[in-house]
Amino acid sequence: MRREIRLGPGLLVTAAFIGPGTVTTASVAGAQFGFALLWAVVFSVIATLILQEMAARLGVIGRCGLGEALRTAIQHPILRPGLAFLIIVGIGCGNAAFEMGNILGAAVALADLSSLPASSWVLVIGGLTFFLLWSGAYAPLEHMLILLVVIMSSVFLLTASLVQPSLSDIHSGFFTLTMPPGSFLTVMALIGTTVVPYNLFLHASAVQIKWPVTDLSRQTLRAARTDSLVSISLGGLLTVAILTTAASTFFMQGIPLKNAAAMATQLEPLVGTSARLLFASGLFAAGLTSAITAPLAAAYATVGILGWSTSLKSRNFRLVWASIVLIGTGLAFFGTRPIHAILLAQAANAFLLPLLTGCLLFVMNQKSLLGSYTNGILANTLGGSVFLIVTSLGIFQLLRTLGIV
Repeated sequence: MRREIRLGPGLLVTAAFIGPGTVTTASVAGAQFGFALLWAVVFSVIATLILQEMAARLGVIGRCGLGEALRTAIQHPILRPGLAFLIIVGIGCGNAAFEMGNILGAAVALADLSSLPASSWVLVIGGLTFFLLWSGAYAPLEHMLILLVVIMSSVFLLTASLVQPSLSDIHSGFFTLTMPPGSFLTVMALIGTTVVPYNLFLHASAVQIKWPVTDLSRQTLRAARTDSLVSISLGGLLTVAILTTAASTFFMQGIPLKNAAAMATQLEPLVGTSARLLFASGLFAAGLTSAITAPLAAAYATVGILGWSTSLKSRNFRLVWASIVLIGTGLAFFGTRPIHAILLAQAANAFLLPLLTGCLLFVMNQKSLLGSYTNGILANTLGGSVFLIVTSLGIFQLLRTLGIV
């Protein structure tokens, strides 16, 4: 019998990590180091697939989000509230700072195509994000994000095909583990913009809505895994497309690139006048999708760890995401450069990713939650390897944020 592929929750993960930060990071990586760092994208995608498969399994089989699972599995009177505090502060502060970048990225893209200033578009994007989340309807929200991901995918893949990158250079970048001088921080940035801590909360909660308890079966779990594999692989392909475009048009010609916005102008000799429209459309879609998913994930994380209702229409759920959207919109509108908030967000993510990876591995070995669907040797080995790598990177990032290295 033909099996239907039902995409949705996995595309939310893709929508979350392909934001303005990823577009900028991949563009700069390609422009500065050519195709040499493609292997870092491959590692990032594999690590994301490993962790998000666990998150999806937790949601489908355990019928709970990561926050709820930690609340159930950890009963220590000091450890549980301490962990809750770290997660809420880290996810909340980090996502508020990232929300500013998401909204500003989408606004700058629209400002480039119109006569209105970016500050005006900030209010439009912030208002649209607020409206979509306030609706509390998962299906229309999912459909909107899928549409934006399709637009984003079409734009970046079309742009990459037009510049005709070297296939031999792409192959070498994939399979040759090299780190050119000065590229270590860029490697960390590529991993950090793909393996996103809050996606673990978002994914585990979203699959429960997509596949309710009445739909529970082994076939459902296979469908969730297929959704994750296809969607996250698509996200990785988009990152590769952006990086190879920059490598072909800037690195190969020795042209410096300081940010993603400059790419549209300098692509015009190769792509024509459509370059501006193409790249702005992709950047807008990337910004809006991340602007929607970041507050949504923060809400799932907070209400889950505190034991509140996870309904999209509940008062506490709306209070959390509304705070993230309003703070992000305000920071973007007033044109401030919240250095301390951004530093806090970087430090929080560097600490949160290893912490949440460890928490996820702990939860995925609890038979009381997952029964026979707990992690096996292979899943624990792969997850443990990711944990060791992101912990090492996290320690380095924390030391760098503190100015020690």
